[in-house]
Amino acid sequence: MGSEDGILMRRNEVDENVALIFGVTGLVGREIVKRLLTSKQRWRIYGVARNPEISSLTKMYNFISCDLLNASETKQSLSPLQDIVSHVFWVTWSGEYPLDSDKCCLQNKMMLTNALDAILPNATRLKHFSLQTGMKHYVSLVGEGSSLCYYSEKCPRKSSGRNFYYVLEDLLKEKITGNSVVWSVHRPGLLMGSSTRTLYNFMGSLCVYGAMCKYLNLPFVFGGTRECWEESYIDGSDSNLVAEQHIFAATSGRVRAKGEAFNAINGVGFTWKEIWPEIGKKLGVQVNETTMFDEGFSFDKEMGKRKHVWGEIVAKEKLVRTEIDDLANWVFMDLLFRFPSKLLGKREKVDKFGFKRRYRTLDSILYWIDVMRDEKLIPL
Repeated sequence: MGSEDGILMRRNEVDENVALIFGVTGLVGREIVKRLLTSKQRWRIYGVARNPEISSLTKMYNFISCDLLNASETKQSLSPLQDIVSHVFWVTWSGEYPLDSDKCCLQNKMMLTNALDAILPNATRLKHFSLQTGMKHYVSLVGEGSSLCYYSEKCPRKSSGRNFYYVLEDLLKEKITGNSVVWSVHRPGLLMGSSTRTLYNFMGSLCVYGAMCKYLNLPFVFGGTRECWEESYIDGSDSNLVAEQHIFAATSGRVRAKGEAFNAINGVGFTWKEIWPEIGKKLGVQVNETTMFDEGFSFDKEMGKRKHVWGEIVAKEKLVRTEIDDLANWVFMDLLFRFPSKLLGKREKVDKFGFKRRYRTLDSILYWIDVMRDEKLIPL
């Protein structure tokens, strides 16, 4: 699949939707594929990433291995698709450099520029471009205090700090202006899903931590600030919900020609203090309600030195062969539970738009634990 012959065979099938998904192996990219494959509409799917995932899902669509930072490679790989693609989903980004740096902005802009230059020149069938950024759109990436604020899509951009989300939005609007292509931007909070190709993978980190606690008979503690523990601090975003919202915006015909931005959040608030015992119970670990919060605990310090344990667990439980870094990011966990700004959003806009799906974050976490077990990424 994915050959030029296969592309040519489909050129005249104008009744078929053709999706091009950038970041197809990530948390949301995988779920977009699954939903399009089971859609009542007919879809042909192309997915772009540097490397295929550790899954049979890749066999169910046309996978394109491509380094989007390489302009010539991107053009060679994607230009044959430019006159057949009807919908583009951009759910990828580069985290090579610090998120608040000029280099991060430049690198992510380069990736999107190369992709747009490859597919826009003759994009005769392109209807919609769906861009994913995040709730950090509303705060400087270096943090601006923790005062309570529920962000709506009307909130102005922050003037301080560097934020590559702004760079991507501005570039997209500039490139597709005058091309009769409708765009939408989706801003999730803390993403929850299953992937071995995601840098900031909360579910992977949480589940590896739980498995290691169980294997080593360690207490399952929350390490972070008391504010993050006791207060609603961040919105969960189930990757199922985010994928559905991308597709709804891209196919419903309700997005205006000038484009729209939407928060993409579960819609039901939570605190870690409320749900931590249930997470521990699901993972089968020790949870002492009087000691499960430990402000001095560091995931990077405590779990980073036990890196070798994951290989033992994988071998003992006959799991899919992964390195610990494929799933867990301890620095991210420490940052998440000590984040200085509340990232809480409103979702009235997307509700009025007609997308009313909501999730409880605890339910999302428990669901994705089961998925990762079914995929044999973590122990039962």
